[in-house]
Amino acid sequence: LFCVHLDDSKLNYFQQPQDIKELDFVEVLEKYGRHSFLAPSQVQPSFSAFYRAGDPILIYFDSSSVLSVLRQPVKMGASGLCVDGNPAGFLDSKSTSCTRIFANLSKSCMTDPALDAASYYRDFTVLKVPVNDTVMQSMKVIYEIEYSGTSGIQSVSVQFKVTSVSENSRSSLQQHFTMHFWVSIPILPGILPSLTLSHMLPRSGNPGYIAGAPLLTASSGAMQHMSILRSESDGSCSRFLRHTVEFGRNMRTGCKISLSQIVKDSNCSYMQQKLHEAFQGINRTEDLAITGSAHSTQAEEWMTMLIQNCSVQAMNCTSCCMVPVTLEIQILWTKVGLLSNPQAQILGARHFYQCHPLKFLNTSMVPVTTVVTFTDMTDWPEPPRGQPQMHWKLPFDIFFPFKVAMDVERIYRGDLAGYFLLILIMASIFYF
Repeated sequence: LFCVHLDDSKLNYFQQPQDIKELDFVEVLEKYGRHSFLAPSQVQPSFSAFYRAGDPILIYFDSSSVLSVLRQPVKMGASGLCVDGNPAGFLDSKSTSCTRIFANLSKSCMTDPALDAASYYRDFTVLKVPVNDTVMQSMKVIYEIEYSGTSGIQSVSVQFKVTSVSENSRSSLQQHFTMHFWVSIPILPGILPSLTLSHMLPRSGNPGYIAGAPLLTASSGAMQHMSILRSESDGSCSRFLRHTVEFGRNMRTGCKISLSQIVKDSNCSYMQQKLHEAFQGINRTEDLAITGSAHSTQAEEWMTMLIQNCSVQAMNCTSCCMVPVTLEIQILWTKVGLLSNPQAQILGARHFYQCHPLKFLNTSMVPVTTVVTFTDMTDWPEPPRGQPQMHWKLPFDIFFPFKVAMDVERIYRGDLAGYFLLILIMASIFYF
């Protein structure tokens, strides 16, 4: 018979334990006997009535009646291998990349759930609000999660971008996972109908933009950050990762887009479309926020981006196609308001594409460039001159009375000294 005490500083571990005999067992049992020897039950996780920032998003498998969490794989260690047990946090919008290694890619392509697009959405549903139950710990994927305040999750959609991989090319494959949260806000009739949905993005200023803050744009009714192409380590254009455009900071990026598959199977117009999509990313920029705290329901706080595409084919080349090779994002901005606290706001912006004739037969990689320029158009007012000064206009001889008086005094003093000297001379004569 023994008992385990946890974290009891009063115990003396060098004390001789008490010897319990059979006759004393009943007395000891009445004093100490209870169900404390049973294994304690596991602490149940506590959930609120609605999701809070950072909470794991719960999913439910109907076929097995299992409650689990929505997971977003992340890389682990220096090798960057995928770890699938990472739960996705509510309102935690982020992109992750990791690498998977396969012994037999051809076999794994048909059997490994990580390569099966359906495994990321099939046979489970996302819980609108949390429930008080135990959470079981058990290509590019983008989850779009719509929620409405404390009412919980309203809808979940998933996007996939797949690619063909040769089984003889290599035995590793990199995957990308992205999760976006946005809130549905009803729009009044006649107020910016294209912005029916709004991403819950942090402000980029209040109200004016702050230097270095992300540039706010809107696409298909959702707010997002403006982004441009980003290169991989081998110089190719990343299909998933992009650079965020920051207010006031000029940028220039370059990379190469592979056109081998497009050139082989497509016509000129299709190639132009694919290159424009590569420049624009998954979500095309349609509207630009004038200020850093623009609200989706205020039409006057948004402006339409001017876009000049390449649509004219080369005239003197039968096997050429005019394709965009450079995108210039030109942004004009100014400072408005008080001189003591000016606020930066955008005046206008456009996407200007520079085109180049491309030959179908001998081109597989096309170098492309993206340039972002911010131009300050502030018209500063004339600087203040300060407080006016008083200019006295006095007569030329204003000090004449004082001058005459001083001259008379000097003459009087001179005469007095003369008289005194004459008296001394006469006194000396009569004395001798």
